[in-house]
Amino acid sequence: MEAVPPPAPGSPVEVADDLSTLRRSLGFRELVVFGMLFIAPMAPVGIFGVLDAKSHGAVATVYIVATVAMAFTAFSYAQMLRVVPQAGSVYAYARAGLGEGPGFIAGWMAMLDYLLIPAVAYVFSGIALHSLVPGVGQWVWTAIAVVVTTGLNLAGVRLAAQVGLLVLAFELLVLVIFIAVAVEALATGTGHQPLLSPFTGIGGFSLAAVMSAVSVAVLSFLGFDAIASFAEEHEGPSARVGKAVLFCLALAGVLFVAQSYLAGVLAPDSPQYLAAHPEAQGSAFYDTVESALGHWLHVLVAVSKAIGAAFAALAGQAAAGRLIFAMARDGRLPRPLSRVDARTGVPRGALLVAATITLIAAVWSASRSDGLDQLTSVVNFGALTAFLLLHASVVGWYRFRHGSPLWFQHQVVPVLGGVVIVWVLIAATHTAQIVGAVWLASGLTVLFLQGRLRRPAAS
Repeated sequence: MEAVPPPAPGSPVEVADDLSTLRRSLGFRELVVFGMLFIAPMAPVGIFGVLDAKSHGAVATVYIVATVAMAFTAFSYAQMLRVVPQAGSVYAYARAGLGEGPGFIAGWMAMLDYLLIPAVAYVFSGIALHSLVPGVGQWVWTAIAVVVTTGLNLAGVRLAAQVGLLVLAFELLVLVIFIAVAVEALATGTGHQPLLSPFTGIGGFSLAAVMSAVSVAVLSFLGFDAIASFAEEHEGPSARVGKAVLFCLALAGVLFVAQSYLAGVLAPDSPQYLAAHPEAQGSAFYDTVESALGHWLHVLVAVSKAIGAAFAALAGQAAAGRLIFAMARDGRLPRPLSRVDARTGVPRGALLVAATITLIAAVWSASRSDGLDQLTSVVNFGALTAFLLLHASVVGWYRFRHGSPLWFQHQVVPVLGGVVIVWVLIAATHTAQIVGAVWLASGLTVLFLQGRLRRPAAS
């Protein structure tokens, strides 16, 4: 296998200086912890009802297709991590493979994802905690979750990873309990839907319906890519970061298919009923657990979701801070945001900016009846557009800049991945497409203005 030359000194992928260098303190385990925390082992809980309704009951197939779709993207991340092991993730990759302009747009679009997905997770946490303690407002619980997790992020990446490991272990334990109890229930004939319906659907299989649901299901996976944001803080070789990305995606795919299949068979309400009653979609998973498996498990799942969602937001907030840090280090955002705290080794200013924006979005959403719908309808667009530029970066870096002969890894896979992303973008909601287009237009405007400001200085 022909090696691709490393970046030359002074190239776009060179790290700036010691004052803007992150501390290397993470091993492979910590990378997996951050990835799985952001993804969340029980991510389907919050959107199960939406997916069941959209796919006509073929919810397990939705997650199989979504896993395969995201596998192309994970592979492209692994390829770019080998040559650009930087905190900026897709921003750094597009900058190296495509140039300054596309790099900025990739980072700009990824920001829409990294800033809003933690807000969605915080809202999920607030909903779950409010269901357990109704006397405290949902927005109050949401704000508390933001403050606690931001404090952990500011205390240092190592401490956040250690606490996150405990939370992840608890989430996995609850998931194992759910699977065991659900399998036992099916063995005793508790299921309400046909055994194969989570794969084939109810009332006939529809590829269009499945793909429409996939455009929402990818929300469950967004987060495996956040591992790449910690590349500069990993102690080992950069290739190991890519392996962590692939491992998290594979593990999440297995867990998502298993739990969505079990919930799909045990669900008391048909997908047709959920489609006709959208107000029942948000609690569909909890209602299934309550009716088929018992109130005690309902409470346990709710507690797990509340804690897990908050720590998924912790990982997302950390990734957003690294993205802002990397763009500031390159002069694309205000320079003070590229400073690393001497004591904790984290980009404190960038983290606080990310936390503030996320707090505003999360509390706004939690205080409105339609807030969650508004947020979830737009978060995917930014990530998917950034993924599209990631695939183009692989071709640009390996094929056009270095003439790699590995046509399958460096041409076929990224092109196929790009096609899948375009397909999912087309299937996205009209609202998501409009908001994404507006955000893209604003990014192009900022890029144009930055170019005008830099031109006189260069002449």
